[in-house]
Amino acid sequence: MRIGIPREIKILEGRVGLIPAACAELVAQQHEVFIETSAGGGYSDATYQAVGVTVLPNAASVYAKSELIIKVKEPQPTELNYLRSDHLLFCFLHLAAYPELTKALQKIGLTAIGFETVAISGQLPILKPMSMIAGRLAAQIGTNLLHQPQGGKGVLLGGITASERGKVVILGAGAAGSQAADVTKALGANVIVFDKNWDRLTEMQALGDNVTALYPFHETLRNAVREADLLIGAVLIPGKRAPIIIEKELVQSMQSGSVIVDISVDQGGCIATTHPTTYAEPTYIYEGVTHFAVANMPGAVPRTASQVLSTALLPYAMILARADWRENTALSGGINVENGKIVHPALIEN
Repeated sequence: MRIGIPREIKILEGRVGLIPAACAELVAQQHEVFIETSAGGGYSDATYQAVGVTVLPNAASVYAKSELIIKVKEPQPTELNYLRSDHLLFCFLHLAAYPELTKALQKIGLTAIGFETVAISGQLPILKPMSMIAGRLAAQIGTNLLHQPQGGKGVLLGGITASERGKVVILGAGAAGSQAADVTKALGANVIVFDKNWDRLTEMQALGDNVTALYPFHETLRNAVREADLLIGAVLIPGKRAPIIIEKELVQSMQSGSVIVDISVDQGGCIATTHPTTYAEPTYIYEGVTHFAVANMPGAVPRTASQVLSTALLPYAMILARADWRENTALSGGINVENGKIVHPALIEN
């Protein structure tokens, strides 16, 4: 099969669909791999050429020569012009948050599979590692935004002798939330993690004495959020728009200089005051509370993220390059749109 890897053009997105080592595996299977020059991830054109990849001068030529398109983020408006009905598109789509993109892909008539909807026994093997990175970044970024020069309330999360520890509230104990809890716990903050799943709560409680795992009862959640220095949203329902967990009125009750990081923004956000931002302008302030809602958080660490992403998606890319790929239920079940129709159940329900 002819496989194309275009350079990402979402603002400050540094990841690449497949690193050279992953491309080498596809080339060894006699597939043709094309990549746009300066594709990203910290890898040079020469490193791709050394493993048998053909480097092309622009996106148009990559799309024109390829059958399978492997990229990282959802197609941007200019990229839609290159897509054809016979293309098989494999990338993060998050279509629940982008109805106009859904319509555009339907009009093109191609088959589009979302990384975030490839599932095995309820697990999301391609999304999970990116969520883990986003969770760790949320903790690091939130910690920095609490610093007074960044407009924060001037809190050192872990505190020190004769000072109070910072308070962190995390919504969701999945891949992203658990990593955010692990980092903020290690910093020494007092961390409260909310989730409805007993097993996840048990795992979070076991992280340390400064971590409390709770069911999100209405008043319990409200009281915790009001006192939070850092609120991290990490709620996910695969394929669906994220549910609003925190309403505007509750955000308004938070102290000035507090910080919200909404990892769920890719799926629309789980906090009512969230709207997508980019790394060019990553934050905004609502009622004195700093919001960070970058919709491609792992793009800030492209070297790490590209290596991890390639590891997760290569097995599926190799299957997609075969004529019988639809026999793989994880991939066939991950189709979002095809032949002009929305086919993923979660998207149909939105």
